[in-house]
Amino acid sequence: MAYISTEWKGTEYFPIHDFHHVEYFVGNAKQAVHFYRSAFGFEPHAYCGPETGEREKVSYVLKKNKQFFVFTTPLSSNHRGSNWLKNHGDGIYDIAFSVDCDKTAYDSCLSRGAKGVIEPELIKDNKGEYGRSSIETYGDTIHSFIHDANYKGVWAPGFEPLRLSRIPNQDTALIAIDHIVGNVEEGKMDEWREFYETIFGFTTFVRFDESDISTQYSALKSIVVRSKNWKVKMPINEPANGIKKSQIEEYLDFNEGPGVQHVAILTNDIIKSITALRANGVDFLDVPDTYYDDLEERVGPIDEDMEKLKQLKILVDRDEEGYLLQLFTKPLEDRPTLFIEIIQRKGSRGFGQGNFQALFESIEREQALRGNL
Repeated sequence: MAYISTEWKGTEYFPIHDFHHVEYFVGNAKQAVHFYRSAFGFEPHAYCGPETGEREKVSYVLKKNKQFFVFTTPLSSNHRGSNWLKNHGDGIYDIAFSVDCDKTAYDSCLSRGAKGVIEPELIKDNKGEYGRSSIETYGDTIHSFIHDANYKGVWAPGFEPLRLSRIPNQDTALIAIDHIVGNVEEGKMDEWREFYETIFGFTTFVRFDESDISTQYSALKSIVVRSKNWKVKMPINEPANGIKKSQIEEYLDFNEGPGVQHVAILTNDIIKSITALRANGVDFLDVPDTYYDDLEERVGPIDEDMEKLKQLKILVDRDEEGYLLQLFTKPLEDRPTLFIEIIQRKGSRGFGQGNFQALFESIEREQALRGNL
């Protein structure tokens, strides 16, 4: 049964202000950048590569309102991203957080058992101070701590402004990262819940078991941990026993281990966002028309036009605090791993529990087309 609590039970060992950025490892950053610009409406922001003195990689930074996506391609087989891409394909390598001091955050986490990846480094130049450090999390994913409040450069030392030709598309009205979801192996979900509670001092907000998220074929379990200020929310999924292969098992097979399943992006006008995204060529999971037959009876009165929601295939769910609207893209790469969720919150701080059945069945239909159910 679902467990939901808005009470703070964690310990804030150090303030985490928000998601700072996500960094992808990709085989061809130039092409990935074009896709995220043309499809999702991101804008060029910063760049580093051979032209700026960087010989091992290229990194493009894209911005859309309050969110930053970084796309990195290794230029050498010695770069850590080369082996990462061999195992996982294109995907999210780094979930970075904004903190007051990267060294304080790093030392605090290591004191409670975290494993370091990049030791704290404070870089000073004529544009100010920039601090970064990183620790391991599930699979080959990392968390970086970024302290750049005193840095006045375009992004980070070694980066220059990124200037690219304009791409005509519709404004997608995407604002910020709402939450980021990870998939882990069966039996590992609670280990990673304990990791976030112990290392970061997060609290458990939501818990779902196989009775909440299942079909006749497969099921999953999910738990959500969060920061004290609600800005960082991290759902973690694991597969549950079922007759056939679950979406989480399919992910783990193709990703060759745990990793980031999807990023949820917040909008204040989901009808505008989905209309624009569809016009820009983004493919979304299908929602059967029958989902809308008794929608108003299930969720009560809402501000949006029901017919418009049906036309755009947008899902709706309500809890005691309000309601939310959401829709999920199909996987963004040939490996059926990473996808994007678009979400609008109108009071609700949940994750669309009432939509799990429709969503799960839609994903299973796509799995069956790939021969992976």
